[in-house]
Amino acid sequence: MEVEREFRKRNTMVESLSSLVSKSSVDQLSEEEMHAEICYAECLLQKAALTFLQDENMINFIKGGLKIRTSYQIYKECYSVLQMTQGNKKQKETYYQFEGGVKLGIGAFNLMLSLLPARVLRLLEFIGFSGNRELGLVQLREGASGSSLRSTLCSLTLLLFHTYVSLVLGTGEANIEEAETLLEPYLQKFPNGSLILFYSARIELLKGNFEKAQVIFQNCIKSQEEWKQIHHLCYWELMWCYTFQQEWLKAYHYADLLCKESRWSKATYVFQKAAILSMLPDEEVKPTGENIVSLFRQVEGLKQRIAGKSIPTEKFAVRKSRRYSSAAFPVKLILPALEMMYIWNGFTVVGKRPDLTENLLITIEKAETALHNETKCNDYFADDHCLVQLLKGLCLKHLGRLLQAELCFNQVIQSEKQLKFDHYLVPFTLYELGLLCQLQGDTEKALRIIETAKTNYKDYSMESRLHFRIHAALSSLKGSPASTP
Repeated sequence: MEVEREFRKRNTMVESLSSLVSKSSVDQLSEEEMHAEICYAECLLQKAALTFLQDENMINFIKGGLKIRTSYQIYKECYSVLQMTQGNKKQKETYYQFEGGVKLGIGAFNLMLSLLPARVLRLLEFIGFSGNRELGLVQLREGASGSSLRSTLCSLTLLLFHTYVSLVLGTGEANIEEAETLLEPYLQKFPNGSLILFYSARIELLKGNFEKAQVIFQNCIKSQEEWKQIHHLCYWELMWCYTFQQEWLKAYHYADLLCKESRWSKATYVFQKAAILSMLPDEEVKPTGENIVSLFRQVEGLKQRIAGKSIPTEKFAVRKSRRYSSAAFPVKLILPALEMMYIWNGFTVVGKRPDLTENLLITIEKAETALHNETKCNDYFADDHCLVQLLKGLCLKHLGRLLQAELCFNQVIQSEKQLKFDHYLVPFTLYELGLLCQLQGDTEKALRIIETAKTNYKDYSMESRLHFRIHAALSSLKGSPASTP
C-alpha cells in the first residue's frame, strides 16, 4: 500500500473536502495515478478482510466497515473518471488496466449489493452504498470481454454468481448459457485447469447431467494435488450429485471425506453424514461402522463462530440434531438428507430430471406412509408431517403437477399453529407457494403471498437465507429498480 500511496494523486485540503470529480481535476490525473487509485481500493478491501479476521471485536468491525466504504467510494470516483476519459484516444496499457479494475470493482459491488434484502440495502444506501444488478452485470461482462489483468477475475465473478450465488441466495434461475459462454475460451486454453474443470462440472450439474458432472469432478480432483480446497469443493458437489440420485453410500463416502479432510464446517459435514446414513436401512449402515445417534450428538460441539457469528447452516444442523440429545428417547429425524437438500435449493437442480424427481417423490411418500402408520405419536409429529408435505409439494411442482403441489403447500400453512419446533416451515412454504402462483401466471397472488412470508414472520431458522430468496423473487416479479453506482 505504501507504493500505491506514492503514486496516488496528492490533494490539498480543499480538494479532499470536495467529493465531486470535476473535469479539470480529471485532466490533471496521470494514468499511473488512476491505476494507483484502483490498486489502493483493492488493497483496502483485502485489508478490511484481514481486519475482520484479526479480532472479533466491535472496533475492528467498524474499522473494516470504514475501509470497505472508502474502497467503494474510490471505485465510484474512478467510475466517474472512466466515464469522462473513455473518449481519449491517447491511452496506454495502464489505462486499460485501470478500466478493467473499475469494471471489476463497480460490477462486483453492485452485483453483490443488489442481492441484499431491501431492509439491509436501505440501511447501506444511507451510508453511501447502492446496488444495481443490471449495472453490475454489464460492468462485469464488459470487463470479462476485455484484455486487462482483471478480465479473468470478472469472468470468475460472473461464473460464481451464475453457478452458486443465484442458486443458493436466489430463486435458482441460473444463467447457464452465459456461464458456458464465459467458460468456453478458458476450457480451450486450459482444458486441464482445476478451476476450469470445476466450473465445467458445476455447469453440467446445474443442467441435470449428474453422471457427466461426476466424471468431470473426478478429473478435477486428479488434475492437481497442491490445492486441497478444490478437492473439498469437488467432494461437496459429488456428495450432492449422489444425493440427488439417492445413491446414499456413495454420498456418504464424500461426506465422510469432508469430515476427515476439510475444516470449513465440521458441524455441517457431520450432520450431513448422519443425515445421509439416516436414509439407509440399518443393515446397510452397519458395515460403515458409524453410529448415527452418536454422529448427531457430535454436531452441537462442533459448531463454530466466524467474525463473532454462527454459521446459519450450522445453527440449523444443531437445532435439528437436538432430537437425538435425549439418552433414553432420541427421536429420529424424517428425511434429513432431503431437508438439507432443500435448504441448499437442491430441488431446483434435481427438478431438471423428472426421473430422479419421481424417485424422490416415491421416497417421500414412503416416509409419509410410515409416519402416519406410527402407533406412538411424539411431539414432533406435526413438524414432521409439514416437512414431508413441503418436500412432496416441491417434487410435484417440478413434475408439473401444480394443483397437487398447491394442496401440499396449503396443508403446511394450515398447520402453522400445530408446529412446535420447525417454525421455518411456514414462511419457506409461503415463499414456495408464491413461486407456484407465479408459474400458474397469477403474479398478483404470488406477490401477495411472498410479501406475507417476508413481513409476517421472524426469528426462525435460516431466516436470512429466505430473505435473500424473497428479495430475488420480488425483484423478478416487480422488475429490478434502476439506480446509479
